Amino acid sequence: MKRFSDLTEQEVLALAITNEEEDSRIYRGFAEGLREQFPSSAKVFDEMADEEVVHRTRLFNLYREKFGEYLPLIRRQDVKGFVQHKSALWLMRPLGLEDVRKFAENMEFETERFYRRAAETARDASVRQLLIELAEAEAGHETLAHKLSESILTTGAREKEDETARRMFLLQYVQPGLVGLMDGSVSTLAPLFAAAFATHATWETFLVGMAASVGAGISMGFAEALSDDGSLTGRGTPWLRGTVSGVMTTIGGLGHTLPYLIPDFWIATIVSIVVVVVELAVISWIRMKYMDSPFLQAAFQVVVGGALVFIAGILIGSS
Repeated sequence: MKRFSDLTEQEVLALAITNEEEDSRIYRGFAEGLREQFPSSAKVFDEMADEEVVHRTRLFNLYREKFGEYLPLIRRQDVKGFVQHKSALWLMRPLGLEDVRKFAENMEFETERFYRRAAETARDASVRQLLIELAEAEAGHETLAHKLSESILTTGAREKEDETARRMFLLQYVQPGLVGLMDGSVSTLAPLFAAAFATHATWETFLVGMAASVGAGISMGFAEALSDDGSLTGRGTPWLRGTVSGVMTTIGGLGHTLPYLIPDFWIATIVSIVVVVVELAVISWIRMKYMDSPFLQAAFQVVVGGALVFIAGILIGSS
């Protein structure tokens, strides 16, 4: 890798051309990934990609006037310390609207900052002037993005897209996570407290709870992943939903299992019961906030179900 300070004026200009072309293709990728769910934002990125093409053309015309037709291949990864994109977000599906907006803002900001810092250390006056001009161009891109957002992504369009993003978040994360948390918190109560009251041994009870939590997490993860490939429902990729559901199921079971690491049986049991109450309250709050369920109704449904499973476990363990 070459240091930026070692680049010639010709190489700096070639790097800028390559950078503009790459940014244009990134914006095209964002536009394609957003077009189905967020058409207004897709149009913004289409316009930004077109502007990047215009900037590349102007840079190439300047390059050709100064250095001729030969354009050396020099890219971000060829220059030490140059701005690197740590993830190919534009290739991911589905695309998160806010993630894309933040990524695009950081692209322009980081590139502008790099050009300005490089200009401060450049010794050649022509290179310094070129870097300043490139920095101003990147700042202009940011202004352009703001203007395009105001003219294309109107308040009504933004509200509509934000609502779509909210629904996708619910389908892809909240819903499978909530199902997993409910299953882990409720279904593991019976085996855990049955083992507790059958043995009055905290370590053995802890092992039963761990086995039930991990087993339930694996089962729920596979069940959620195999239930829907997300192509028609928009619920996201199966592995993502399965992972969210499986992890939350395990967490739901571990919450009231971990207190049985306490050696004293009755202290461990009281702490575990308190944790169960907190878990059920959290589940009720999540249902109220994200699933539009009245808190009292959600709490009643969750508490009744949890109480029945809890009582069943105690009765079975005590028999």
